[in-house]
Amino acid sequence: MGEKILVCVAWPYANGDLHVGHLAGAYLPADIFARYHRLAGNDVLMVSGSDSHGTPITIRADREGVSPREIFERYHARFLETQQRIGISYDLFTHTDTENHHRVAQDIFLRLLERGYLYRRTQRQLYSETEGRFLPDRYVEGTCPHCGYEEARGDQCDNCGALLDALELINPRSKIDGSTPVVRETEHFFLDLPALQDRIAAYLNEDKEHWRPNVLNFSRNYVAEGLQGRPITRDIEWGIPVPLEGYEGKRLYVWFEAVIGYLSASIEWAHNAGRPEAWKAWWYDPAAKTYYFIGKDNIPFHTVIWPAELMGVERLYEEDPGKRLNLPYDVPANEFMNIEGQQFSKSRGLAIWLPDYLDRFDPDPLRYYVTAVMPETRDTDFSWDDFVRRNNDELVATWGNLCHRVLTFAYKHFDGQVPVPGLMDRADVGLLARIDVAFGPVGRLLGSCKFRAALGEVMNLAREVNKYLEEKGPWFQIKEDRQAAATTVYVALRAIDSLKVLFAPFLPFASESLHRYLGYETPLFGRQYVATFHEKSRSHDALCYDPSGATGRWAPSELPAGQRLRRPKPLFRKLDREVLEEGLL
Repeated sequence: MGEKILVCVAWPYANGDLHVGHLAGAYLPADIFARYHRLAGNDVLMVSGSDSHGTPITIRADREGVSPREIFERYHARFLETQQRIGISYDLFTHTDTENHHRVAQDIFLRLLERGYLYRRTQRQLYSETEGRFLPDRYVEGTCPHCGYEEARGDQCDNCGALLDALELINPRSKIDGSTPVVRETEHFFLDLPALQDRIAAYLNEDKEHWRPNVLNFSRNYVAEGLQGRPITRDIEWGIPVPLEGYEGKRLYVWFEAVIGYLSASIEWAHNAGRPEAWKAWWYDPAAKTYYFIGKDNIPFHTVIWPAELMGVERLYEEDPGKRLNLPYDVPANEFMNIEGQQFSKSRGLAIWLPDYLDRFDPDPLRYYVTAVMPETRDTDFSWDDFVRRNNDELVATWGNLCHRVLTFAYKHFDGQVPVPGLMDRADVGLLARIDVAFGPVGRLLGSCKFRAALGEVMNLAREVNKYLEEKGPWFQIKEDRQAAATTVYVALRAIDSLKVLFAPFLPFASESLHRYLGYETPLFGRQYVATFHEKSRSHDALCYDPSGATGRWAPSELPAGQRLRRPKPLFRKLDREVLEEGLL
């Protein structure tokens, strides 16, 4: 087995369906990355889950008059279905209300307290006199003091990305009833970030050449401005209890405990697999690489605050005093994908909802388009016209048509088998050589999280195969020189077989179909499935991945002459704007 690769994926709030902005921000790039590394022979562990305790969940529960548990369980179940349908291949997608996560989060709290990285402080907070309770940050809206955005949240401004204290908001108001809150005092635990500032700064300045400049510069500037202690508890009923006597009415702050989910999910995965210590190979081995796929609004939590928690804890469930929990190797945060010029927003209902899309259309065209315009270094825009154009001109006309016409031709003229080639000429050898060599540079692009560039390289190779076919003309050769036609078709099938693998991280469903049409019996990838796991007091469902049947390799085709083909069907279908408008707009 190759390198240990831990793929950590942002935890979505379970308060509404997933949309294309989520897909572009974290889930699709993580899946492409994980699928590539599995094909390359590396040992991948990909984890995430539903954030069950965020205030967006309690806000929705209050609005609907139901319990927070009812809200998060409803949307967690939908997350499992949606991500299975779109092909996000988690080894474990769990949630943060498991007994396991509660235990790990509370143990990290106690470990930080024991090591002197937590302190108590009386804090001034906004209190709703009409509701008789302290208002969590996300229960408050107001004007951002930095950019003037009038709908900034109490913890962060979605417009400029600034992290906020609710007391900083200008003209604050309750999201529940619109009333103006008052300021009252309450005691909370704080994470002592200033005590860790020098170590965090050193971490951000060591071996970070592979980080995206926007992520690294933001993080370094954030630390350079001076870190302040951050509260890690709050006055709220829903969440993980503070594990100390006298604090029964307080809960761990979701920003503190949700990132712990990467660790707790790894521990849960190992337990579920019957190898309870297996998670340590990704968390304690210095050679293991940990990647965090998130949106840009989560950068400081993953490049500053989570590393601070890990530094403060040092080790957990490990007796060897020489071992330390691994810090993030890379945080390839994406920028925002907008929709027709406006930012996707679950709370404002401005979105292309993934369940709606998947009820009407196939997953791979969306995966392809989102990758082609992925906001890796700057904000990008989702355009329906561009989606239709790329689907029809690139997926259907360039790649899908290439596969279908070659396979159909071979199936018809060569008795449903891969033909035996004759002597290859320079054009034949040159095409296969260019595609064989491409596994190196395309793999390096994928390994460095440059997904748009990698996809562009593969599609260019598909165009080269189309050009080769036009020049060779096997449909003319078959009439005059059957052996020449056999050679051309063999070369084209070998090229398609290699391109199938190069496309597979982006288009797993189409690649699996093509793999079968080419006569292979075993799948490229493993199997996704939903499983139920039982703990002492309750059970939960999770999305899992079984790699045992996977046979795909990141390597050029070795398609043998004489292999039986299966009757092919088109891989993609042509779309038009009117159909999309009827279904989704």
